[in-house]
Amino acid sequence: MRDDLGADVPLPAPATRIVSLVPSLTEALAATAADRLVGATDWCTHPSDLDVARVRGTKNPDLAAVRALSPDLVVANKEENRELDVRRLRDAGVAVWVTRIEIVEESLESMSRLLREALGLPDPSWLVEARTLWSVPAAPRLRVAVPIWRDPWMVVGSQTYTDDLLARAGLTNVLAGRDGRYPTVTPDDIDGAGADVVLLPDEPYVFTADDGPEALRTPTRLVSGRLLTWYGPAMVEAHAVLSGLAG
Repeated sequence: MRDDLGADVPLPAPATRIVSLVPSLTEALAATAADRLVGATDWCTHPSDLDVARVRGTKNPDLAAVRALSPDLVVANKEENRELDVRRLRDAGVAVWVTRIEIVEESLESMSRLLREALGLPDPSWLVEARTLWSVPAAPRLRVAVPIWRDPWMVVGSQTYTDDLLARAGLTNVLAGRDGRYPTVTPDDIDGAGADVVLLPDEPYVFTADDGPEALRTPTRLVSGRLLTWYGPAMVEAHAVLSGLAG
């Protein structure tokens, strides 16, 4: 059994005690096999009634706490988690499955394979629905920019899950041509890129009505960061929201 990075995952039987170090995967597992999820990070906020042990953050997990839960599988993500933490868990004899997701199609296939191979489960209804909803890209209809941080300002670039999600929803990312997956820009760069609207998410930076719009001349709209960056059940809701977005 191999994860998305091709690493061996020594799992002789379907996992029944899982610790998730990825908020979106936590939500997916909770919606699919809640009884198997025994631990998650402090950033795992969905579902809101999730009642499992907490193991600190995605970038600084408490590895001793993870091991103390006696998981037969830990799930992680190449972008969200540190290779050092994955290596330390593996060196301690813990099986770790690392996902790598950069486009919508990869997210659907990655989650399907994780559930099928590591948990022995068929595709759940939310995954089937998400695959159907996102199977046909919409025609371009709106030009957008998506900051993810300020001071310095950083935006969503190309080769990211969010950029692909936007494109499939008919939203053209006007800053996708910048160097890097999350390029650093200025407010003038954002305003000069020709967006119809700037989408200001509430994560990782918490943009609010009083923090973000005042720095830009382009019209802005506050959106859920979860819908822009989380793969899993959030993809169903994201399709409805992004497809209905107007300038």
